[in-house]
Amino acid sequence: MKQTKTKYRKIKQIVSNLKLPDYRYEQLTKAIFHQRIDNFDDMHILPKALRMALVNEFGNDVSSVIPVFSQDSKQAQKLLFELTDGERIEAVGLKYKQGWESFCISSQCGCGFGCRFCATGSAGFKRNLTADEITDQLLYFYFNDHRLNSISFMGMGEAFANPELFDAVKILTNQNLFGLSQRRITISTIGIIPGIQRLTKEFPQVNLAFSLHSPFESQRSDLMPINKRFPLNEVMKTLDEHIIHTGRRVFIAYIMLEGINDSKEHAEAVVGLLKNRGSWEHLYHIDLIPYNSTDKTTFKFQSSSAIKQFCSTLKKAGISATVRTQFGSEISAACGQLCYENEL
Repeated sequence: MKQTKTKYRKIKQIVSNLKLPDYRYEQLTKAIFHQRIDNFDDMHILPKALRMALVNEFGNDVSSVIPVFSQDSKQAQKLLFELTDGERIEAVGLKYKQGWESFCISSQCGCGFGCRFCATGSAGFKRNLTADEITDQLLYFYFNDHRLNSISFMGMGEAFANPELFDAVKILTNQNLFGLSQRRITISTIGIIPGIQRLTKEFPQVNLAFSLHSPFESQRSDLMPINKRFPLNEVMKTLDEHIIHTGRRVFIAYIMLEGINDSKEHAEAVVGLLKNRGSWEHLYHIDLIPYNSTDKTTFKFQSSSAIKQFCSTLKKAGISATVRTQFGSEISAACGQLCYENEL
């Protein structure tokens, strides 16, 4: 995929082509990110010629993603967005009791990696999102008076499989644009080693989450075919290098599948995987996630006692572990449930 020029680079070029002073670009970004003006024609501080040029290039709306369906629960809001070519993606907003707001965004239309337990993969892969399409999901929430306290790339798609990801992170962390701290961003991966290595070098303070789901190579390959390309043992070495370089904690997601990966043997194997790795091993943290059922898969998980026992085994061995509190499962907005076909 050829990387596209972001709208912010295009806007700079338009300002230059019109022979306008640089401060016009600064006025425009302040209109978007300080005043929350969501269409170019309402940016009256800008000269009419610039506003017309922007509308001609982008249309009147600053954001390129169009909300076509919304579903709310007490603490979650799921948005279905339509893109300019008619493809659709989903994003989720979560609100916590303390007022903290977190947003889960998509990086691809669908996903081509075929993890057996994930609804998104059942739709297949359509295409990568552009950096604008990734960040415009957040612009929608921002323009609707939400606070972008934290962002996770845990929506549709594998973030590291999209070369536009890093341009998106640059936009999010640019102090003249979204202005987010790297530590407010989390990128989840099924184990794409080159992507992890690039993150380590370019954005060492961004949080990294790794989807494990089985400590056994053969079973993980069955559940997650990517393991055949990037074996667990090699991924763990890469995660070790990430921790050594950044000094940052790595979060390991482990979805509990009843009768598949929830046994004592599995818990002990996870302990074996994480113990004796080195002086940095305390920086691994396990998030145990009860499986969220979908009509796209046959897996299930109902045993709260099994997940408590699994967590207890990890903690007794000195492994940092928690059972993740789930929001949004009742509207199919929780981990592994995003699939735009539900609303078509």
